[in-house]
Amino acid sequence: MQSAQPVYVLWDASHIWGLMAWRALRGMGLPCRLVKGQEIADGVLLGKSGRGAPAARPALLLVPGGSARHKALALGEQGREAIRHWLADGGAYLGFCGGAGLALSHHSKAEGLHICPWSRAAYPQRLLHLISGHVRVRAVRTGDLAPPLPEGEALSLPVWWPGRFAPATDERVEVLAAYARPDADFWLADLPLQRIPPHVFEAWQALYGVDLSADFIIDQPVVVSGAYGKGRYVLSYSHLETPQSPDGNAWLALLLQRLAGLDPCCREVPAWDVGDVTPAWDDREAAAPLLESLARVRALLDMAVEHHLFFRRTPWLWGWRAGLPGAACNNLHVALATAAELPPPPDALSWWAGQRTRFCALAEVFVAGAEGYLLACRLSDTLSPSLPDAVCKRGLDYQREALFGHPMQGGGLVGDLLEIVEELIYRSQGAAKVVRTITQQPYL
Repeated sequence: MQSAQPVYVLWDASHIWGLMAWRALRGMGLPCRLVKGQEIADGVLLGKSGRGAPAARPALLLVPGGSARHKALALGEQGREAIRHWLADGGAYLGFCGGAGLALSHHSKAEGLHICPWSRAAYPQRLLHLISGHVRVRAVRTGDLAPPLPEGEALSLPVWWPGRFAPATDERVEVLAAYARPDADFWLADLPLQRIPPHVFEAWQALYGVDLSADFIIDQPVVVSGAYGKGRYVLSYSHLETPQSPDGNAWLALLLQRLAGLDPCCREVPAWDVGDVTPAWDDREAAAPLLESLARVRALLDMAVEHHLFFRRTPWLWGWRAGLPGAACNNLHVALATAAELPPPPDALSWWAGQRTRFCALAEVFVAGAEGYLLACRLSDTLSPSLPDAVCKRGLDYQREALFGHPMQGGGLVGDLLEIVEELIYRSQGAAKVVRTITQQPYL
């Protein structure tokens, strides 16, 4: 069944989720390549590389999590139309979280692919979007794309701050799985729900009018599928590519087989510890700014943990207190760690030489500024009961915007740094080694 056709992974606006999907595919022994929206607009799905030699036509387009809006902008109308044309001609699309949202129908033609007639539902409260961890999910349908369990049994699947489908009566969309209940490591923002007694939830609702029971997810669709022309798509608000998530990984392996005719060498995504980095650059002088920045960002994360602002959620993810820029810090840390483990080919090394001075200057300002900002947040929390105005909230907001950009749209200094490091990863991706499967207990 093994096919020489690779899986293409849309790289734009994916950050940690793009790296996780790319790593999962390599861990399953499958050929894969990071592609940009502009490449898709230029015809890479049809075998046009733009580099003088034909590109391999993909077996599957995998679109990871991240901002659906930013992905749509990166594709442009030409790229979005190229995906629709390729899919209608028999292609296969697999979207996780933001990649699922990209495939939906939106009010504006410029905001999505419109390959699925469903739309994205809004959350009545922003807090309800902040769910993460594992959930129990029940299979709704049987068939070749259904979860690898008998109908009615529950799987434990990972979600990381997912969106929601807005179901509509449309026979073209099939629900493959729906939420059943939270699992043991389910969190709402920075609250681990399993560690809070049920009577406390009831008291909170009575006293404050806030329902944190997570009942709102029950029976909501989490994975759907459908056809677009001759092609097929699967859209999942569960990150099936999450390391050490056996049920999710097994379903991902099955989808790769059934959607794309690929034959994964295993049904498990290897453990991922981003604190265990083995630098692979031969040119130590060229690597020095990257490795120094990695060490300083890791120290920043450790400092935030020490001051109870962040906490180690998994070996590849730090959690954070609500309102803090933990997602941006995770994105930068993982990007730096990944770039350090990819020996750059000559063209990437030459490109990096032209970026080093700017990168070093940005990294210096960012790390110093982020340290000051996080400690100021800690001080503000400490002083707020007795001196609520001691730390200017407006000043903190300005500082945060300069460092981290908009909480939802990103940007700031960290956005500039990510742009450089992620471009380096993209240019060095051919040096990636196969990820070895390592059996390891989940980090809880």
